[in-house]
Amino acid sequence: MGSDPQLTIGAVIPKTGRLARLGDPMSFVLDSLSGRLPPVRAGGRRHGVRLAIRDSRSQPSGARQAVRELVETERADIVISMVGTRVLPAVTETCESLQVPCVSTTFPWQAYAHARDAEPGRPFRWTYHFAWGLDDIAAVFAEMWERLGGAQTVGCLWNDDLQGGMLRRHFTPEATRRGHTLVDPGGYEEPADDLRDHLDHFLRFDADIVTSAATVADLALYHRQAARAGQLPRLITCSRWLSYPHAGIAAALAEARVATLVYWTPFHPHRSSLDDTIPADLAAAYEQATGRPWLQPLGLAHALVEVAHHALATADDPADSGAVAEAIARTRLATVAGVLDWTNGPTPNIAVLPLIGGQWLPTRHGHELAVVTNTAAPDVPITADVTPTPR
Repeated sequence: MGSDPQLTIGAVIPKTGRLARLGDPMSFVLDSLSGRLPPVRAGGRRHGVRLAIRDSRSQPSGARQAVRELVETERADIVISMVGTRVLPAVTETCESLQVPCVSTTFPWQAYAHARDAEPGRPFRWTYHFAWGLDDIAAVFAEMWERLGGAQTVGCLWNDDLQGGMLRRHFTPEATRRGHTLVDPGGYEEPADDLRDHLDHFLRFDADIVTSAATVADLALYHRQAARAGQLPRLITCSRWLSYPHAGIAAALAEARVATLVYWTPFHPHRSSLDDTIPADLAAAYEQATGRPWLQPLGLAHALVEVAHHALATADDPADSGAVAEAIARTRLATVAGVLDWTNGPTPNIAVLPLIGGQWLPTRHGHELAVVTNTAAPDVPITADVTPTPR
């Protein structure tokens, strides 16, 4: 192996800064796979595959520098990344500028395209993404609202930034198509210091379900103020708190029974294309190594490495960046996160993951994620009914 030419998968992750905890799943996956990636063969030659990591420092400027270092110093043949509504676009745009193939995830695909000023009919040349759509989130949330009885009046706790704007554009039509009425008081600035105006607006329009994409801190603030005012909703659905409920202030939400979207669990019936790892084993390994509960992004982080390795292994020339990008574009791969198919996405450069519904329920040991709807992935077992928020 020492004399084999080396191919490099470069990874940009937040190891420091405000997003550092969000980088834990990918850090674990990279550590566990380092030195264990199988070689690839092309043109009669055997190529070793290694991983190189750079810290985004949780900032767009740090992300851009990280990509440049991976390309110019580490000679990365492909770059992978996840996490950060402003950091991830910085990674992908830098990869596009430097003409290095990139695969990313964890950002709804419409927001990914919008943040990068994508133009219809003009696909990106170098950068590819897999995730779900904002309309998919709306469908999952609407199904959970409907479990509480028919069409609902739902208050929208959305910010005044990109995320809120994209939800108004892509979430609202799907929710209203299903017969629900959305009450939107307008966006709030993050971080929020007072959400009582939103509470009053929801009360005025009899919105007793609330949907959100708030940070943990802002959602905890809303829940605290609603409880004090005696205005707790029957159900809270939130798409941003879904993955990291065990950190810090999240404990304040343990009794809130927040419902969320689910894209990966230890019970999903998938298998890694690299080493046949199944979700249950990946989750167990993370818990044993860290002493913390499994997190949904584990599956996506592992799939990122799988896709990058597959692109190098199937490219006509793995040392040619254009050939590697073309290999991603024609990829349809069964991964530990499910089948990722760039040949049949909603737009070029996008592969879609199915979403189902989950809810965080309190237990003696804290809280755990239960699967409460599974329409888009019926092979994942439902483990609980949708439960209203205690009042």
